[in-house]
Amino acid sequence: MAQLSLSNLTKSYGQTLVLRDVSLEIAHGEFLTLLGPSGCGKSTLLRIIAGLEVQDGGSLAVDGRNVDGERPRARDVAMVFQSYALYPHMTVAANMALPLRMRRLSAWQRLPIVGRFLPGTRRAAAEVEAAVGETANALGIGHLLDRKPGQLSGGQRQRVAVGRAMVRNPAVFLMDEPLSNLDAKLRVQMRSEIKELHRRLGVTFVYVTHDQSEAMTLSDRVAVMLDGQLLQVARPQDIYADPSDRRVAEFVGSPKINLLKATARDRSHVEIAGMRVPVAVEQPPGTALTLGVRPEAFQLAARDRPCIFRGRIRLIEHLGSDLFAHLDIAGEEQPVVARLPVEHLADANPGDLLELSVSTERLLVFDEAGRRLRTGNNVVSVREFVR
Repeated sequence: MAQLSLSNLTKSYGQTLVLRDVSLEIAHGEFLTLLGPSGCGKSTLLRIIAGLEVQDGGSLAVDGRNVDGERPRARDVAMVFQSYALYPHMTVAANMALPLRMRRLSAWQRLPIVGRFLPGTRRAAAEVEAAVGETANALGIGHLLDRKPGQLSGGQRQRVAVGRAMVRNPAVFLMDEPLSNLDAKLRVQMRSEIKELHRRLGVTFVYVTHDQSEAMTLSDRVAVMLDGQLLQVARPQDIYADPSDRRVAEFVGSPKINLLKATARDRSHVEIAGMRVPVAVEQPPGTALTLGVRPEAFQLAARDRPCIFRGRIRLIEHLGSDLFAHLDIAGEEQPVVARLPVEHLADANPGDLLELSVSTERLLVFDEAGRRLRTGNNVVSVREFVR
């Protein structure tokens, strides 16, 4: 295991600033995911950790040891690439054995004919073969050792790439979108296998993805990146339920969070869609705000859940046990999406009027710059909604 410490890292390509003063602490044995859209700098950050790129500023330490000037092989990290990066002319066994052979055999010992007769070659080669066999069996690819990459499926090639990294017993695993080339069903299977691999090995994992499902299901913590900046680093459940920035709230969640126009009316209420809602924010009256509501936070209005949203159904998407109702609400350019149990709208049709309620503790308030505003009454009864 290893602890990583990233301090004020910056990186530019020409006039393009890719990383902006990135600082991050990654604990021993932690599974941390760098989550963000394409081009946000997450892969560049991973390559800097691996030593494949050199930062323009800042420093990187592994277990308190500065590694800025060290070559990749000296950092005790292993990287799994998006494209697998397997040698097509080598067998699975040879691909997995290559990093061990490079470490344990000298250049003379690696010669095809002469090398095998040099002292220590047979013992080292036997150790490498045993390590490859043990790792391959652990990954369920022991029966594929004599095949070449072109004879394997995508999932099998992914296991070989993981095995090639795993066989070295590195202190840190770096994974750059390793599942992006797989189909949806296989991605789900490989997610569970990677999680189990981390649990079994107990080493530090740094994982890069743009897929929020991977980030939420795999990680101990998630670091959300955008435009070369770290917006928030927290547990997956906190990234979802307690985002510190509107951009984080928008990026995490499917369907996306509903962002609604609101106005501060006094220190205890905001106005939204013509309704006064008891949300306490320290903002002057008339201040423009944005209220975020997750689709699953909505409920059908009832006697103990007064209506605060009223709109006509534009579209209904059935998902089996649940459905997504897209509503046109006065004053909003985009439809509001509510996730509701299917039995609640069994007979609903597009064009029908729907009244919804939401508890104030489920509302997220952002200022005009997108910063999260903490409310003073996170637990307010829905009975307090007033027209």
